[in-house]
Order: sequence, then structure tokens, then C-alpha cells
Amino acid sequence: MTETAEATQVTDHGGGVRSIRVPIPDNPLGHTLIYLLDTDAGPVLVDTGWDDPTSWDALTAGLTACGTTVTELTGVLITHHHPDHHGLSAKVREASGAWIAMHEADAAIVRRTRENPPSRWYAYMAAKLTASGAPDDHVAPLLAAAEAGRPRRLPGLDPALPDRTVTPGDLLDLPGRRLRAIWTPGHTPGHICLHLEEEHPANLPGNGRLFSGDHVLPGITPHIGLYEDPAVEEGSTDPLGDYLDSLERVGRLAPAEVLPAHQHAFTDAPARVRKLLEHHESRLTDLRALLATPLTPWQLAERMEWNRPWADIPYGSRNIAVSEAEAHLRRLVKLGRAEVVTGSDPVTYVASP
Repeated sequence: MTETAEATQVTDHGGGVRSIRVPIPDNPLGHTLIYLLDTDAGPVLVDTGWDDPTSWDALTAGLTACGTTVTELTGVLITHHHPDHHGLSAKVREASGAWIAMHEADAAIVRRTRENPPSRWYAYMAAKLTASGAPDDHVAPLLAAAEAGRPRRLPGLDPALPDRTVTPGDLLDLPGRRLRAIWTPGHTPGHICLHLEEEHPANLPGNGRLFSGDHVLPGITPHIGLYEDPAVEEGSTDPLGDYLDSLERVGRLAPAEVLPAHQHAFTDAPARVRKLLEHHESRLTDLRALLATPLTPWQLAERMEWNRPWADIPYGSRNIAVSEAEAHLRRLVKLGRAEVVTGSDPVTYVASP
């Protein structure tokens, strides 16, 4: 594996696979690793990066460093709909005519995002946070935004609609390559990993290479929150349970190397999967201990261990933290290790006897 000294930070992983570091503005993750995959029909991207001029410049400069241009791209495979992965897809398609493909579950979220006015999103978030026990002063800005009809100032308001749907288990139509889609829900409902079923170019032992998106990362754990669909019965989904099941599936696959969307490539996927499974089991145990007395999801989030004190967590990140607390609560309930306190409003949870 070699890496250029250029600011574009292009890495050649061998076998017609390269990665480009595309920055995420004002985000501690720093960048998204966008992969360029050579095929007999032309180059294909795995993810595109954040919709920002600096990110676009990094992507196009990286493609040039790889010996191609954005106009030569023929397709884009999206691991999941988050803006640091799908944000530049529309610009790539406009510049190249490339197709865009993702799992139907995430495509449905893209359609819902495009079709609903911002006021509905603000009202929905306000209702969810109120039900979780969020204080009035936290909910008030969302209610005010909904009433004022304020546009969303968050990325991903108008994400690109995909042209194709990825069917899990199928080999993708990429001439000259064997790339199979693996459905790995949890981080998002339609998250996919992409298994390159080819011999490792450095002959590392294992089963090909895996583009893992955010599903398996070498040093951090992905956010697992709730992605409720208004058409689905409230409380019927279990994203953390989905994520843990998906982890075990990837562990059994035992790829020779994992090519993630953040940090760096790594080997020994089964060992990393074991650590992630142990982390979540330990966290569930710790959260059940916190539920010795009834807590709302907001109160639980305040007491959970994060990468900084609760007082230092920004407004938007607190919403994400509460969603993660709710996902863990839902898992505890489904395991019979916690239960809802009957008649509580806002809802509270307590450890099961």
C-alpha cells in the first residue's frame, strides 16, 4: 500500500482500489474515505463525501491524482444515506451522468426527506424529544422553527434520489469485478457493506476485502439511534439488535482486509467484531444498572458515558445522544432486562426484576 504526499491524501490499496480522503467540515471525524473502484465499464465510487465546496475540491483533486476525472465516473455505490457519504452524489451525477445505487430502506429515507417540508421535521423532532423527557427550553427552538416555517440548516435536506436499488446478496453489475452487497442494518436501516470477492492483492489470508462503510470501524463505534418511519408502528424496530446481528454476520465472513469509511484500513475483522459486541454488552449492562430508579430517555442520556461531559455536548449532538439512549432502552426491553413504567408521562424505564 502506498500513499501520495499530496494534500488529497490518495491511497492505493492495490488491485484497482484507491481511497481519497474527503474532509467533513467542522467534524471531529475529520474526513470520509471515498473509494475508487476500477471496472471494465469505467471507474465507480463507493460513497461521495460531504456536500461542501472544500469536500468537492478534495474529491475532484483526488480523482485527478488517481489518473481519472469526475466526468469519467460511471457509477456511485452508497453504503448509507448520511450526508458525509451521500452528500456529493447529486454533483457527481450532474458532472458525469453516473448512476447512483443504495439499499431500498435508505432510499425510502431519502424520498421522505425530500418530500416532507422542514416544518414537519421540526415538529416531529419536537414531539419525539418531548416524549423522551427533554426540558422545555431544549424543545422550544424546534417548535419556534416549525411555527415560523424556517428552512432546515442541516446538510442532507435535498439528497440525490438513487437510480438503482441494491439487492442484498446479489453480485453487483460491475464488469470485471466480483462485488457483492451485504445488508448490515443498524447505523441506518439500509446500510450495506460491499464484499469484494477477489483474492487480496497482497495475498493476505482471508475472504477478500470488505468496504464496510460505518458498520465496522477500527477504533470507534458507529452511532446507533432510532429511524422511525411514520408508517411503521412506534417501538417495533430494534436498530441495536439489527446492528449486533449484522456484526456477527460480518465476523463470520472473515475478510482479509476491511476498507472502512473513516480512520484507516485494517485486518482481523473477527477480532474487531468481538470487541464491538463486548462493548455493547458492557454498555447494556451499565445502562441497566443506571435504571435501578426510573429514568426518561433524556435522563439516561445525561448519565451515559460519552466522549465529553454532557454539559459540553452541543445542542444537535444531544438529540443524537438521546436517540442512541432510546435505541439501547429498546434493546433492553426486548431482552427482558428493562421495562416501561406503566402510566409514566414522559415515558420512564426501569430495570426488570
